Amino acid sequence: MEHRRLGRTGLRVSSLGLGTLTWSRDTDDHEAAEQLRDFVEAGGTLVDTSAAYADGGAESLLGTLLGEVVDREDVVICTKAGVRRTAEGGMVDASRGALLDSLDASLRRLRTDRVDLWLATPDPRTPLEETVSALRHAVQVGKARYVGLSNHAGWQVARAATLLEPDPGLAAVEAEYSLLQRGVEREVLPACAALGAGLLAWSPLGRGVLTGKYRRTIPSDSRAASAHLAGFVQPYLTADAAGVVDAVVMAASGLDRTPLEVALAWVTSRPGVAGAIVGARTAAQLRGALTVHDLRLPPEIVVVLDELTAPSAGYPER
Repeated sequence: MEHRRLGRTGLRVSSLGLGTLTWSRDTDDHEAAEQLRDFVEAGGTLVDTSAAYADGGAESLLGTLLGEVVDREDVVICTKAGVRRTAEGGMVDASRGALLDSLDASLRRLRTDRVDLWLATPDPRTPLEETVSALRHAVQVGKARYVGLSNHAGWQVARAATLLEPDPGLAAVEAEYSLLQRGVEREVLPACAALGAGLLAWSPLGRGVLTGKYRRTIPSDSRAASAHLAGFVQPYLTADAAGVVDAVVMAASGLDRTPLEVALAWVTSRPGVAGAIVGARTAAQLRGALTVHDLRLPPEIVVVLDELTAPSAGYPER
């Protein structure tokens, strides 16, 4: 598997990342161990998790596997700050205290003394300057080697990068990016390119829709049939999305590859993308993604897919 520099940093990550959204909830410890083992054996290093996944369960499960299934030094761990629970439910809290408390809890669950990449999520209640101060502190005390943002707007990326200059710098931005969601091309990707941050694309398979599994029906064991993930998939079960899926399926048929491979190859070839994070419920599903490293889409297919899915532009975009 190809390894790439994360933006302008010296950190190198695998072009595919292993996502853990379903770990400890839909993916048990046996399947998780098999996924992690297969991923590392295929040359993968980037493992993406979050304090919010299964209320910390994903981090805890990953922590039990480090040192048992793979060596800690063989993986690049990326985690995100958690969701603070309140009487009204869950809410993001990116204040300095909440972020640093979340990081300490993540380190305990992961059974490690530092993460390789730590990301903050948007919180409209907290000034970005305060959030950035927590990111800088985490690097200064050695609890995070690199820091970044997750799901922020382009102006926030630019502001955070400026506040973090010259050290430690903004290493990465994690954002949704696929043939069904190209919104980051308007401002986030240009900001990353100008400021030296690498983009980590989450849900590069359009929340699973680009695999083609939903073309005829909703499989009973799929995320769209799951009580807690159906709402996550539903926005892409539209007529417009179906047209994109048909084009991906047609391209895959002509190349004698799978739709999953075509969709992943498109994302990983985009300028500025350091890695694409793939989450699978089972090890068997993950293996289908680990074969994409040798696929280079023909230019004529890229042109068609680009034109079919191009995001609309408007003032003041050019």
